[in-house]
Amino acid sequence: MERRLRVDWIRCDGYGLCGDLAPGLVDLDEWRYPIIRPAPIRGALLDDARRAVDCCPMKALILEKVAADPRHG
Repeated sequence: MERRLRVDWIRCDGYGLCGDLAPGLVDLDEWRYPIIRPAPIRGALLDDARRAVDCCPMKALILEKVAADPRHG
């Protein structure tokens, strides 16, 4: 099962910590709000994603399971 990051926009206040902790997964816009890269998260980047989720001060970042697309494999 693949994992992806998602942002709860109601909670996000644009601290930008997620982009600092997971630069391979999250870009920040000019106001430091996250721009999540859509690719599935694998390998060492999964540790970065977990750390970003755990450290988000607003608990706005979510690491969710996504079923793999059967067309790609």
